[in-house]
Amino acid sequence: MRIDVLTLFPALINAFAETSIVGRACAAELVSIVPTDIRDFTHDNHRSVDDKPFGGGPGMVMACGPVFEAFEHLVGPDGHKNDETELIMLTPQGETFDQSKATELAKYRRLILLCGHYEGFDERIREGLSPREISVGDYVLTGGEVAAMVLMDAVIRMLPGVLGNEMSAGDESFSSGLLEYPQYTRPRDFRGLKVPDVLLSGDHAKIEAWRRAQSMERTKKRRPDLLEG
Repeated sequence: MRIDVLTLFPALINAFAETSIVGRACAAELVSIVPTDIRDFTHDNHRSVDDKPFGGGPGMVMACGPVFEAFEHLVGPDGHKNDETELIMLTPQGETFDQSKATELAKYRRLILLCGHYEGFDERIREGLSPREISVGDYVLTGGEVAAMVLMDAVIRMLPGVLGNEMSAGDESFSSGLLEYPQYTRPRDFRGLKVPDVLLSGDHAKIEAWRRAQSMERTKKRRPDLLEG
């Protein structure tokens, strides 16, 4: 997979691409993360990417020109996107990102992520580029790069070969629609807090049943909305 990130802060994306599991995935060429600086497509001495909103109001708005040119630099002058490429605008107004969307996006060969700043995008960016709009939650960030890193982390973990144990992604919270069951490691007894006996039994059927029951109970208490339907 190739992930292009249209951004005003490429250094943030480069640092992310060199760190932890994502960094190892990039080093192993399972994914490539390529930031593109939107300011490189400006045509004034100040490299301006924003301007005052028509009609007045606070803040500044990201302008059309640099964003269109940066996108066209990636996909060609006709702005063509094929079925293996998805353009995503990170915005609080988008559909809420979750594990099922991470799994869906992991099937694409290429993602292009558009990171916003200021008071948002000139509406003609939406009209002209027709991006898929995704939100990482009902809150506002100072920039789209943090949201892009959340999305990339969740998607990259789903790619074959990225996690050491291919079962890891399937066992985690939300992958089955439930929260993950409790996990334990050594020592068996820590300050009087003991590992449940069933996990020491060696009976895999009982362990699986216990984990399933724990997932259901934890989800019922903490996220009952996940059980609806």
